[in-house]
Parts: sequence; structure tokens; C-alpha cells
Amino acid sequence: MSKQSKRREALVYHAKPTPGKIQVVPTKKYATQRDLSLAYSPGVAEPCLEIAKDVNNVYKYTTKGNLVAVISNGTAVLGLGNIGPEASKPVMEGKGLLFKIFADIDVFDIEVDTEDVEAFIQTVKNIAPTFGGINLEDIKAPEAFEIERRLKEELDIPVMHDDQHGTAIISAAALLNALELSNKKIENVQIVISGAGAAAISCTRLYQAFGAKRENIVMTDSKGVIRQDRENLSTEKSEFATHRKIDTLDEAMKDADVFIGLSTADIVSPDMLRAMAQNPIVFAMANPDPEIEYQLAIDTRDDIIMATGRSDHPNQVNNVLGFPFIFRGALDVRATKINEAMKMAAVKALAKLAKEPVPEQVNIAYGETRLTFGKEYIIPKPFDPRLIAEVPPAVAKAAMESGVAKEPIYDWEKYRDTLMERLGSDNKIVRLLTNRAKMNPKRVVYAEADQLDVVKAAQIAYDEGIAIPILLGRKETIQQLMAEIEFDADVEIIDPKTDEEEERRNRYAKVYWSHRKRKGVTLYSAEKLLRERNYFAAMMVNEGDADALISGYSRSYPTVFKPMLELVGLAKNATRAAATNLMMTQRGPMFLSDTSINIDPTAEDLAKIALMTARTVRMFGMEPVIAMISYANFGSSPSPRATKVRQAVAMLHESHPDLIIDGELQTDFALNSEMLQEVFPFSKLVGKKVNTLIFPNLESANITYKLLKELNKSESIGPIMMGMRKPVHILQLEASVDEIVNMTAIAVIDAQQKERKEQELKASLEK
Repeated sequence: MSKQSKRREALVYHAKPTPGKIQVVPTKKYATQRDLSLAYSPGVAEPCLEIAKDVNNVYKYTTKGNLVAVISNGTAVLGLGNIGPEASKPVMEGKGLLFKIFADIDVFDIEVDTEDVEAFIQTVKNIAPTFGGINLEDIKAPEAFEIERRLKEELDIPVMHDDQHGTAIISAAALLNALELSNKKIENVQIVISGAGAAAISCTRLYQAFGAKRENIVMTDSKGVIRQDRENLSTEKSEFATHRKIDTLDEAMKDADVFIGLSTADIVSPDMLRAMAQNPIVFAMANPDPEIEYQLAIDTRDDIIMATGRSDHPNQVNNVLGFPFIFRGALDVRATKINEAMKMAAVKALAKLAKEPVPEQVNIAYGETRLTFGKEYIIPKPFDPRLIAEVPPAVAKAAMESGVAKEPIYDWEKYRDTLMERLGSDNKIVRLLTNRAKMNPKRVVYAEADQLDVVKAAQIAYDEGIAIPILLGRKETIQQLMAEIEFDADVEIIDPKTDEEEERRNRYAKVYWSHRKRKGVTLYSAEKLLRERNYFAAMMVNEGDADALISGYSRSYPTVFKPMLELVGLAKNATRAAATNLMMTQRGPMFLSDTSINIDPTAEDLAKIALMTARTVRMFGMEPVIAMISYANFGSSPSPRATKVRQAVAMLHESHPDLIIDGELQTDFALNSEMLQEVFPFSKLVGKKVNTLIFPNLESANITYKLLKELNKSESIGPIMMGMRKPVHILQLEASVDEIVNMTAIAVIDAQQKERKEQELKASLEK
């Protein structure tokens, strides 16, 4: 994508369909006059009076306890510098979005139009009663130090300048683990800090809190080494001025054990790395380009432990590992501040988490066979679902032990369960999907690339590194659409009807005819069919000219499914195909089957659909908890429609006793654990959170997923085809661009899985 096209995409993203990235959503009913009279006058007077009696009741009756202000004056925004309060607002909204999706914390972003320290402090103090916490953001140093110090002293709610402390907390966790792997003690190592801004100062102070010695630290800025004999040093720089008679970063790096980069790109040379001590630790955290390029660093020293701020290399130092969870823990005990004890607790929790067995969901997300504690894994991954259950409790406990918690927690198991429930409304699984696809992108043929939305999706898949698109259709039309959206990549475009594809078309036709000649297909009819894009695309996948296929945007599902079944066929040992939709609901990801293929499945069919769906759920790194849905509960109806569901469950209980599945069940009992426990305490689903629903027929499944999609605005990924020999996936008619992109990621992951199985089979046969 061209620079201009990327710029336009970014602007459209922020402008459409509604300007900005966050909004206020009511949490109470408001449909009737009674609701409104409770929400506002006269009912609102009652909580007002209770708060007037005891100000602490504000946490009971308002959103204060889950509301953080993200506040900036826009004087040090990202890599943009002093761009002013209005221009900083998109960044502050973005920070609010991260708070919400990672820790379910609500945010108002506040942009303050002043560079005067005293005016800024007074503004924040005046609005502080609204909030449960204050996250300062993108304020230039040295003013940032004074602003944070004063607000921490003068307010009774948590205040943190994330630019300073976020990087410090994450890098400190990584440093502790790197030192352990290097068999070095923090009190003994020689540390070089490149950069002397707010983040560098905060990092160095936190390292000292963990035992680093000031006499072992050398800090540099744009003028060279910060020495005690240098004039006009700020108070913060003076704190870390060295007595050593050295002037340059080159000299400082000699025999150093640790390099911490918070400065600018490409200032560390291979010679500097070679001059470091054995098993050097290098955190090159300048963004987007580190102080030394990752590959160059590991090529230079095979004993190096390397971290950067980038997501495309191991050991990403990412602030999102810290601030959402630190504020979550602080809010949940109503801490009056975020103190050193709480920050150190977060560091220890992150460091400890990296040493524990990694959930399969995380391995899958990062395309790893098995992530384990070591040189390339010293810090948890941002997509690790355990973060919210580990870091906030550690922070909350530290707040309680250090005497700053007003609302202590006593039932820690219940608290952890509550934290995990907060992830239910998040769409992390979409990010997991795309991230996993990027690890090993595959060739995906789009059979309807003469449609604008399909080309847009192919462009996104290409730009994001999700897939290598192959576009089928009339070449002139496709090129015109590509030009319209500035999709100028060199991707393969194929028109099956043209003379230039005659040789391949005839070759495909002969293969197809050889398989279908005893089923009414002549060579002539095969050659004619191969001019159709769905047949041609299916043969591309069959013959290895593409790895996966996406179709169905402009044609009905049965029309597209027929050639897929004829040409691609079912997987080995599969007796039927089925489809599942992954729905992003407020209670978390839900799989619904069969949404597209089997009209009225038998009990045997339902059992097979359930097993196929269970395998698909595991492909996403989740353990399936399956409810077989009916209009009846556990034998309450003798109708054949209910009986077949009961029979399917009985089959699965006998053949797959370890599978968590039960039914027949009505949907409300399946999804409401309290109702299920009370009425059917014998069910295998009691105490479990159902994430998979198997419906008794196609109409009920299809109607349900489309209702969820339209009424609740639940994002849908699917239908995901199951039971096919090759990765072929059929869209619903008029699927959105996002849905096509998501299905592309699914197709790539499906291709990765099938490739891995083929390799495993080949290896076992060779043995």
C-alpha cells in the first residue's frame, strides 16, 4: 500500500462511520418513563443524598470506581513532539480503547490547553472527583516529573504517567528474567542507559529499587555521557551523573553487561556489541526503529539476550502489558495512589508469568510449537489471557500491604474469576487469528475478485501480511478496482476464460474428468465447467497452485458449495461437511453449528458435527464446552426432533467420555449456569462456561447466528467449513470487508494446520 493510501485509510478509520474511537454507552435500562424517572429526576436525588451523607458512596452509585482519565497537553506525543492538545486527542482516545479492551476500564480522555505546570496541575485537581484514577500521557520532560509528583501528593486517587513508568515496569520484568538466564546479579552488572528522558529516568530508578547500583550505571544523552563535571544538568540528570572519565556511548559500552535503549535508531554498532561482557543483555526500545536492528544484533553475538519495542521480534517491551492491569488492580481496592510497592509487584508478576507453562491459545496465536522461558521468551506476550488474572491481584495485594487500599479484597479466587469475566466482551480472538496467520501466510485465491469489497479485503490481507492473494476474474475490471483503492502490489491476477489460461484450464479439466467420468461428467463438460471461477479456483487448490480458497460473496451458499464438494471433496475419514460460525458475544467467543450445510441432520450426523466443531474450537486454542440445543430439556419431550439430540449426546458420552458435552438443553439453561445448577445439577455442564452450541437443524442455527449479528451487533467469523479435504471457505452473501478479512485469516490457519498434518503423516511413514 502506498504512503498516500495508508494515510487515507488511517483518516477514514478515525472518521467513519462515527468520528473518533470511543463512545459513552448506557449501563441501565432506559426504555420506559419509569426507567428515565429513576435515571434522572426524581429518582436520581436518592443516590445524590447518600453521597452527600458519605462521599465514599460515590463508588457505590456512580461509575467513578471504574473510570480513568487519560490526560495530556500534547507536548510530547508519540514521535510527533509538541503538537498541541487537539492534535493529541486521537492518541488519548486510542489509549482509552486499550484500557477498555485489555482490562474493561472506562475512560474519558481530557486534553488540557496549557503548558504551564501550575495551571495543568490545578485543572487536573479540579476535575479529579469525577475519576477513580488519572493516567497522565505524552507530557514533555522535565515538566512531567513535577506534574506527576505534585498530583500524587495532592490527590487521593491513583496517578501514573505511563510514558515514564509503563516502560520501566515492563523492561524491569524482562531485565530480571534476562539476568537470571545470564546467571548475573543485578547489584553487580554494569548498565548503560541510552537516553535521559522521562522513560529513561523512571526505568533507571526502578532498576535501582531492584538492586542496581548507581555507581554501576552510565546514562547518555544527545551530548554524550552524563558526567558529574558536566554543567547545566537538570535535577534528574544530575541524579545519574557518573564519576567515570568517559565521553561517548562507544566508551560506555566496553565491558557493559546491560544496554537499555530509549533514544534513537541505529546508534549502536556491531563493534559496540562485541565490546560488551559475556551474555550481554540489550533492550533496544527506540520505536519504530531500535538502536540496533534485531537481526544484526543476534548475528553479531550468539550469546545476546535481545528485546525491542517491536511486535515482529521476540521479547517485545510493550506498555500494554502494564498500565491496564496496574490500574485495574488499583481501582479494585480503591487505592489512593500507585506506589513503588505496587509497581514492583507488577514487575514480579510479569517476570513470574513468563516462567510458567504457556497456554496453547498463546502458542497458537504466535505460531509457536511451544513457547518456553528462555532467551527468546523473557516477558509475557500481550495476547496472554492470564495477564488480567495475575497482574491486578499482585498490584491489589501490594496496595493492601502498603496501606493505600481503602477497599481490601478477601476472596482472591472470586476476584480472579471476576477478572476473567471482564474479558468476555473483548475481541482478542480476532487479533490472535490475524497474528497467527501472519506467522506463515499462504496463497489464498479469491474467486470473486471483480467485486470491490473482495479486492479491498485482499488488499488488507496483503498489507497486513495475512495472506498472499491470487485474484480471479476479468483482469481489466480487477485492475480498475485496484487502481481505485490504490492497491498497487504485484499480485497474481487470473481470468480463467482467457486464451492465456487455456493450457492450465485444459490440464485442470482432464484431472477433474478423470475423477468424475463415471459420474456423468464428459471431458467436454469438464472443459466448459473449468471456465467457471469456482471450479477453476477449486482446482488451483487441488493441484497446489493455491493453498486456500475464498468464495461466496456474490452467489448463494449452495451454488458455491456444490463445486467444492465435487472437486475438493471430504477429508479422509470424514463422512460429511459442516459449518460453524464464531460469534464475538458479550460473554465471550461462541461457536454455533451447523449454520450453513446440513438441513435436518440425524442423531449420528449431530454427533459428527459436534466432534468436528470441537476440533475447530481447539484450533483456536480453546477447550470446547458443548451444549446440544433443543426446545426440550433432558427427555421432557418424546418428539423425534428432541429425541435425536438426546441420542447424539448418548453416543458422544459413550464414544468420547472426556468431551465436555451435554443435552438436550434449551438455550437459556445452556447459557445460564445458575439456572442449570438449580434445576439440572447432574449435568456435565454444571460449573462450566459453555462456548459451543450445536443446533438440531440448519434453520435454527442459521437464524440464531444472524439474529445475534444484526440485533446485538455481535461480530461473526464464518461460516467456517469443516470436514473438507482442502482449505476452502464460503462466505455468506454480501459479507463485509472485515468478515472477508477474518475468513482469509481462517483459511490461512486452516492451510497451516493441514500442511502440518501432512508433514507429520509423511514423517511417520518415513519412520
